[in-house]
Amino acid sequence: MVMTVKAEGLGVSYGDTVVWEDINLHLDRPGLISILGPNGVGKSTFMYTINKILEPTKGRVLLDGRDVTEMSYKEIAKRIAYVPQSSGETFAMTVMDTVLMGRYPHSGFATTREDMEIAVGALKMMHMGEYAMRNFNELSAGQHQRVMIARGLAQMPDLLMLDEPTSNLDIYHQIYTMQLLHDIAHERGIMVLVICHDLNIASRFSDRVIMFSEGEIRADGTAEEAITSEIISEVYKVRADILQVDGRPYVVFHVDGGRDPEDAQFEHQTGKHIDSSG
Repeated sequence: MVMTVKAEGLGVSYGDTVVWEDINLHLDRPGLISILGPNGVGKSTFMYTINKILEPTKGRVLLDGRDVTEMSYKEIAKRIAYVPQSSGETFAMTVMDTVLMGRYPHSGFATTREDMEIAVGALKMMHMGEYAMRNFNELSAGQHQRVMIARGLAQMPDLLMLDEPTSNLDIYHQIYTMQLLHDIAHERGIMVLVICHDLNIASRFSDRVIMFSEGEIRADGTAEEAITSEIISEVYKVRADILQVDGRPYVVFHVDGGRDPEDAQFEHQTGKHIDSSG
């Protein structure tokens, strides 16, 4: 049975900065779910509240009906794998040992044959099997990303959360990774929650799209329902046309060259045109 995640009246603040105050969201079906939205609207913050990295200032998150704040970190780690946004951090250990870290919630430090087989399988899925004995800190940024995704897969979670998993990948591995995550979600009957900035990648592979805006969820539904010209204009403050490619929305942006982003936002909100030609 798929794990359910429910946010009830969720609010988060960083000091005096309110990210959002009343988010209500229910995730209860297997599939690939993409979270979209501009920088700073709380996409990563939402993931942090799910896996107890961050405690909300109001409301609560329920995992299968249990308040996440009442669960131990080990309980959460057995069911949720989190792959953070890629950073410059590296580990002085082999790729295999890095991926085996994903087995720790299940086996502790006593690595079993099953753990090894799962880790090897995860590396092969990410096209990194040949690098198993290489040092993690010798790899490129894109290879780091693929190893970290393999570590999340090795955890065999009920919910796999990834923060911009394709950010350092070339186009082939972007497509391969998103297709793989989509297939794993359906084959294992789990939820895969992905933060993505590429609307077209998200549109192509997602079963559900959640569009975060300032302080709210602006859209929640299929790619056709959530990725529209109107919603893109409201959320991103840019003009876009929506085409249909392979039965999915494909976004074509209009670039208004030479305009200050604040001027563009002012025009969007007021309908008044600013002449910046001097």
